[in-house]
Amino acid sequence: MTDDIIIRIRGLKTAYGSHVVHENLDLDICRGEIIGIIGPSGCGKSVLLRAIVGLKEPAAGSIEVFGRRLETLDPVERSALERRWGVMFQDGALFSNLTVRENVEVPMKEHTKLGPQLREELADMKIRLAGLGPDAGAKNPSDLSGGMRKRAALARALALDPELLFLDEPTAGLDPITAAGFDVLVRKLQRALGLTVFLVTHDVDTLQATCDRIAVLGEKHVLAVGTIEELRTFDHPWVQEYFGGPRGRAATGH
Repeated sequence: MTDDIIIRIRGLKTAYGSHVVHENLDLDICRGEIIGIIGPSGCGKSVLLRAIVGLKEPAAGSIEVFGRRLETLDPVERSALERRWGVMFQDGALFSNLTVRENVEVPMKEHTKLGPQLREELADMKIRLAGLGPDAGAKNPSDLSGGMRKRAALARALALDPELLFLDEPTAGLDPITAAGFDVLVRKLQRALGLTVFLVTHDVDTLQATCDRIAVLGEKHVLAVGTIEELRTFDHPWVQEYFGGPRGRAATGH
């Protein structure tokens, strides 16, 4: 089982000044699973993602990804490790002055020595993989609908053929039909590409459609980890309200 743990977090503490976000947080993420990260607003779901990918330095504890700790690596080793994951940030974070194709090419320019033509061909392939039409590559992000922008951001996250994919609130702000289509796409890509997916969300429908396991953050640490059925019986007020409320019951068929 140890070999299958792709992310190992032990005793994590994160803080902004005197404000402690996480304290003594432990979590294991297994190779090939989609794990959903949920919790009340302000519990630090996105902060946890940022800590794992090295954008937020922990105040204490350890984070290992692929068996390595980021802070122990030299720049060359760190760059090689970062090539093995892709990140889709909460708002898409696309560069507004670049076309969709150019956005997808950004990680390739940063981490590879591929020529312009090959980069363009690979970018177009990722754009198609994310479910966008052949004409999307030449458009600017401002020309796209919300759902298409999310798919463009997903294409960029897939640019380097990652093993590990981080998705931060991927369906936030989307209508239910567009969100459901994105959920199906994530599940299909995970199975086809053998991805491990770390998915921050508040959407019960997304959890039901995509996730193998769910980790509940709260009170500065992980309250529980399990399937939806297992968490439905977990005795904690927020968890009971989340899965037992009208939206939770509708999504899980109870």
